[in-house]
Amino acid sequence: MPEVILALRRSLVTLGQGRVWLYFFGPAIFALIIMIGLSWFLLDRLIASFVEQPPMSWIASWGAFWLAKLLAALGGWLLILSASYLIAMLLTAVVVLPLLLKHLSATDYPDLARMGSDSVAASTWNSLWAAVLFIIGWLVTLPLWLVPGLGLVLPFFWMAWLNRRTFAYDALAVHAADGEWRELRRRQAMPLLALGMVMALLAHVPFMGLLAPSLAALAYVHFCLEALRRLRQGAVVSISEQAEVWS
Repeated sequence: MPEVILALRRSLVTLGQGRVWLYFFGPAIFALIIMIGLSWFLLDRLIASFVEQPPMSWIASWGAFWLAKLLAALGGWLLILSASYLIAMLLTAVVVLPLLLKHLSATDYPDLARMGSDSVAASTWNSLWAAVLFIIGWLVTLPLWLVPGLGLVLPFFWMAWLNRRTFAYDALAVHAADGEWRELRRRQAMPLLALGMVMALLAHVPFMGLLAPSLAALAYVHFCLEALRRLRQGAVVSISEQAEVWS
């Protein structure tokens, strides 16, 4: 999708500026600490628990205990990765994204008027509610792990959904009026989810995955502000005057 490719290309250009890297270290270090802590205390327990549950228990009963343990280790690692990503994502949404938004609004999108509510409380509530729905979705779809292949697909899907649900709203909260946000969500539903999927895949790359929440925030800011600019057809609205709501 051209919109996703454009957002990723602009994100690479922004990363080349150097300054934004200062925003990334906090969530990355925090994600690393969470992953190490959860792996140290929970991974062995999760593997032992998963081995005793279908379908791993069936595989073990067929004599392929090594395969059952390997799949259980993969499932435990995906669960720990999702938990650490969730915590890092919340930190990124509350702290890092507003900093990135302020920086990019001044450097890349100065023509966009701020017509949103700019509510820190609303953005924080959106992130927390997305986290709750993410956890519920994980728990509800756990039985689907019994279907071959879905145990690998579902973690990517939920992480992609979490990216879209959190960062798309927060990236537009300052600039987009309510009607604009609804229109963009309708028009860009699939590209927004596709961008979330790309960032979810990135989260599973060793070391790079630590930066995934901040990189996702950066990509969504570029994607959403450009989509808003196109929705407004390049019109410039003076911020010093009371802006009218766009239809």
